[in-house]
Amino acid sequence: MTLPSSNQHIQYDSTGTIESMTLTSSPMPTPNDQQVLIKVKAAGVNGPDIAQRQGVYPAPKGASPILGLEVSGEIVAKGNDVTSLSIGDKVCALVPGGGYGHYAIAHQDHCLPMPNSIDYFIAAALPETLFTVWGNLFIRGGLKSGETVLIHGASGGLGNTAIKLAKAFGAHVIVTAGSAEKCHHCKQLGADDAFDYHNTELESRLKESAPQGIDVVFDMAAGDFVNLNLKLLKMDGRMVTVALKRGAKAHVDVFRLMAKRIVWTGSTLRPQSDEAKAEIAIQLKSQVIPLIEAGELTPFIHKIFLLEDAPKAHELIEKGHHVGKVVLDLTHCH
Repeated sequence: MTLPSSNQHIQYDSTGTIESMTLTSSPMPTPNDQQVLIKVKAAGVNGPDIAQRQGVYPAPKGASPILGLEVSGEIVAKGNDVTSLSIGDKVCALVPGGGYGHYAIAHQDHCLPMPNSIDYFIAAALPETLFTVWGNLFIRGGLKSGETVLIHGASGGLGNTAIKLAKAFGAHVIVTAGSAEKCHHCKQLGADDAFDYHNTELESRLKESAPQGIDVVFDMAAGDFVNLNLKLLKMDGRMVTVALKRGAKAHVDVFRLMAKRIVWTGSTLRPQSDEAKAEIAIQLKSQVIPLIEAGELTPFIHKIFLLEDAPKAHELIEKGHHVGKVVLDLTHCH
């Protein structure tokens, strides 16, 4: 298969505005010994992409400066040491950058087999959320069957996946979201209880819903919700912070954290080592991919945009009007 010499992709300039996003071409990326080259069919659009465009979440050293952290597609080239994958394999992959382009590089150990039961658009919505939710809620947070989890801001792509995975593994799921409609969406996905986080009686409502307390908080809010979480968590509870929608700073009641022996952790995915991501991928392949194959776990796609309409996708996410995932379609371009 003869590959083109250039790769068409979205670029943006230092102003970081949506208007600065345009289609351009650059030389074709070349995989190293451990990497594969994927002909991208679809790419997920995520909050970190917007943060990168705005200049507050730079690409790690050595990563493609092109936006996009998850793709689905077909392997068209591979490095000398790639043994687990073959040319022609259909995969979805976590990438450190490059998703908003027709060709993207991925580490062989960060690729997941694309289940036969789904299409490229659904597959592109999997990697970023699966790696983040599994790595944080299950590995760091240690969520177990029979426990109660509270998921803040659950109507987006991450929250949707957290709901479905938590339910699939036997947890009782309580969520917050930003409107009655978004709460309804979360309950349709399987949440046992859902509350509008604008409600002035949110704390008492959550306490009524979980009178025994919360085992694990999957926190995409932080800010003023940190102390709310500490109040709701039971003894030896765990709080895992993965996003900061209510602010990066909090005035924390540390004594409550001590008195309840609460473990508070968190992470960002992109800067983690190849080995750490590979370990998450191994668990996803054995624990989660079979659920997707069986039709028990399918991400909810809010809207699909053509690659050249990536600015519209960013605008939609910035306004917060979406539920579920936003995806770019790269099948309709050359």
